[in-house]
Amino acid sequence: MIQDAKLFSVRKFDFHLRHLLVIGILIVSFSISAMVRSQAADYGFQLNEFDPFFNFRATQYLLDHGLNAYVHWHDDMSWYPTGRDVFATAQVPLHVTDAVLYKIFGGGMSLYDFTIIFPVVFGSMTAIVIFALVRVLGGTSAGLFASLFFALSPPIIVRGTIGWFKSEPLGLFYGLLGVYLFLSGLKSENKKIAIAKLIGGGFFLATGFASWGGIEFFLLPLGMFFVALPFIRKDHKFLLWAVPLFVAVTMIVAGGLFARPGPAFVFGVRGFALIGPAILLVVIVFIQKYSKEQHRLRNSLLVLAALIIIGGLVLSSGAFHSVSFRYLNAVNPFLTSEDPLVDSVAEHATPTLAQNFSYFSILMLFAGLGIWLAFRKKNGDSNASRFSLRNEMLVFALIIGIVGAYAGSTFSRLELLTATSVIILSSIGLAILTADVFKRQNNQVKFIESSKKGSSSKKEIPTKKTNELLGRIPKIAFVAVVVALLLVPTLYPVDANWISITKSPPTILNGGSNFAISTSDWPDALNWIKTNTPKDSVVASWWDYGYWVQTLGERKTLADNATIDTAVIANIARMLMASPDEAWKMLNKAGANYVLVYVVGQKFVSNGQDLYILGGGGDESKKQWFIKIGGLDSTKFLQDDSFTPTDYFWKNTLLGQMFPFTPLTYFDPNTHNESPTYATGYTAIYSKTIKYDANSNGPLRLVYSSPSLDRKDSGVFSGVLIYQVNPDYKSSTTSTTAPSNTSQGNSSSTTILKPTTTTTPSGGNIAVISTKFGDIKFRLFDDVAPKTTANFIKLANSGFYDKTIFHRIMPGFVIQGGDPNTIKGDRSTWGLGDAGYTIPPEFSSTLNFTKYMVGMARGNDVNSGSSQFFITTGDAPWLNDQYTLFGEVVSGQDVVDKIASLKTDPTTNQPVDAETARVSTITIESSNSTAK
Repeated sequence: MIQDAKLFSVRKFDFHLRHLLVIGILIVSFSISAMVRSQAADYGFQLNEFDPFFNFRATQYLLDHGLNAYVHWHDDMSWYPTGRDVFATAQVPLHVTDAVLYKIFGGGMSLYDFTIIFPVVFGSMTAIVIFALVRVLGGTSAGLFASLFFALSPPIIVRGTIGWFKSEPLGLFYGLLGVYLFLSGLKSENKKIAIAKLIGGGFFLATGFASWGGIEFFLLPLGMFFVALPFIRKDHKFLLWAVPLFVAVTMIVAGGLFARPGPAFVFGVRGFALIGPAILLVVIVFIQKYSKEQHRLRNSLLVLAALIIIGGLVLSSGAFHSVSFRYLNAVNPFLTSEDPLVDSVAEHATPTLAQNFSYFSILMLFAGLGIWLAFRKKNGDSNASRFSLRNEMLVFALIIGIVGAYAGSTFSRLELLTATSVIILSSIGLAILTADVFKRQNNQVKFIESSKKGSSSKKEIPTKKTNELLGRIPKIAFVAVVVALLLVPTLYPVDANWISITKSPPTILNGGSNFAISTSDWPDALNWIKTNTPKDSVVASWWDYGYWVQTLGERKTLADNATIDTAVIANIARMLMASPDEAWKMLNKAGANYVLVYVVGQKFVSNGQDLYILGGGGDESKKQWFIKIGGLDSTKFLQDDSFTPTDYFWKNTLLGQMFPFTPLTYFDPNTHNESPTYATGYTAIYSKTIKYDANSNGPLRLVYSSPSLDRKDSGVFSGVLIYQVNPDYKSSTTSTTAPSNTSQGNSSSTTILKPTTTTTPSGGNIAVISTKFGDIKFRLFDDVAPKTTANFIKLANSGFYDKTIFHRIMPGFVIQGGDPNTIKGDRSTWGLGDAGYTIPPEFSSTLNFTKYMVGMARGNDVNSGSSQFFITTGDAPWLNDQYTLFGEVVSGQDVVDKIASLKTDPTTNQPVDAETARVSTITIESSNSTAK
């Protein structure tokens, strides 16, 4: 055929016309991907989202100061006042890759502009990598289909558009490249080439882990594949060194070259997910080698089951580092609602059926078809597919398809993996179907000829005749139908198809609002901060805007999108919802000089009057999350629609006073009726009112508001307001607050302040907590909290607390224990246990949570106290009247401090070495005992 025509040769490789066709299709895939990803540039050439601004700043630091300085960089612009160790907490390969490529290809381009196009280039190059990967699994045709599908896949493109200098595009590139090299290495017949590919696969996969945590979900399909290999591949000698080599390189690079994921990855559950199956593979190979042929399968399965059970017991014992809540949420999507901070992030949500269909549509059909066609019977079935797939490659395609589909169905951000899985299966399915339609059928034909001239004898001569299985018209119809099916989602619906759905303004230009607007509100506001505030200023804001303030405003912030200490974020939420006086104290204690808020809405003019409707993605739309994350009572701040603010919100919260609006009336858009007060289904209409102007004597002074807030005509406004924390303000109270919470779930409600003098109750039984560091003795306030102390005494006397662990350690705040799950339960369950019943709260009107006080932990419900308790390691007045205070440490304060100083996992606050935080016993001494 013409496609086999030879064009030229390079050494032993013959370059045929079909190779030119493959290159041409890959160029088309790359070009389509680049064009679709670049659509946002129509709104403005800017970095997109929030994280890219920090990544740009980190890359600039690396270029300006060198690798050694970058590795030891403690960034004091982030997480004020503690700062951030960048090398241990950031996506290092992202910064290094960008810096190296900029040095090589940057030319006269600015780093900012180079960084903007970085994700477009790597995202489009991944379309080439997916071709190589799927080609290994299902052949060249499947690989080409995969490349084209990848170039248009919405869930992949929306997290890799122009300006998206985040972890996903590079992480997916490295991760898929690593998996491809591993699979290609398994197929290599040349040992030297196999070794090179396996080493390269381990290196790039580990680099993918360090680039984006989501790549760690490749651990699951790879681990399952390792276990399956001894059952489906015969050359066990090859497997015995190939798989361990790949795993060893992966672990060495991930654990030794990068601080993140680092040694905790290798020696934790994630490392075990790859190392464990590799060990299983080796064991199964030896079992099969030394078992009789008729018993090999049985013995292998029995050993496999036994080792899986043992592995499960090892994991449940807590011998390995536990995974973070983010990973548990990906496994169990129902956990999302248990953590408001996780729940507030859109990409942590579980995708809807409609969202999945709009993203994958026709590819779902081809994926299912691919599974069915690949499993058809081949031997003895004339209608079976002739498509050639090696068994282990087919198994891997099915495994990654199932695992990837589940991961994305539980966690929106991981829809990249779902897309990859669906693309792999659908490409193989379409390739098989196409091969069947266009294949030719060879039939045996017999004809008879005389054996000799003039002789009457004849002989039959068999020959082959090639026939078209289908005629030309059916083939043309097939192509037309497939093309039509694939074109529909790229063209319809007009504003939400695969191409248009990925086009949206850069976040810095629309503020992350729900409107497709492009304004200079944020750039202007950040430039104002840069040019009009002292260089050592600290700007407080919701964590979303921290990276922008650091990078474009060049000022320090309290929190950003990578802040590890969730208590800091919860404190900002409580500060915004606190009374202006208390918020002013919180801002001062945090060291903030300015505070920023963002409000979005629509303005319209009626009878010459300016009217406003709020809502569209600013802080006015995030306030309900502030309330949840801060552990506050939403009914105080929100109406029954859980969005419209109450009068209390407008009059008694800092956020309500910072928003320059006042409720004017309430309007029913269906009946066109108005009401002076809120009614269900009515929309609030506002007038513009500045509460703290530039000359205000209040806690804040307005020093900047963005231009669109003052627009004269009707339309969308995107208002950035910057207030100075008034240093001359005199508060009517003197108590202060600090960031954190201590609940088993989250802390609750606003700070309740008490008189600064505290009368400590005398008498009461003494509880003795025995630990490896010594005893902690605290007096029980029997007369202040009789039900709580009686419950504590009952549990202590029954041995309930013996062998439990102080499972939550937060220096300067609390050490928390009393959870029975810490005795034998998995780390993921720590903090969720109780005594099987609850007790009511007993708030004190005279006692304050100062250092070394003992309180009863609880969840969001104030009545959810049970067995867990905490000891404060610093003053925590925001806990007053929110948690039951039932004791005070009278001796062993140094023991409390030693436990508080133990090394912890920054994501869970759990002690790394659980045994050092274990309680031996808790006993009760009578009230006549003397504390020593």
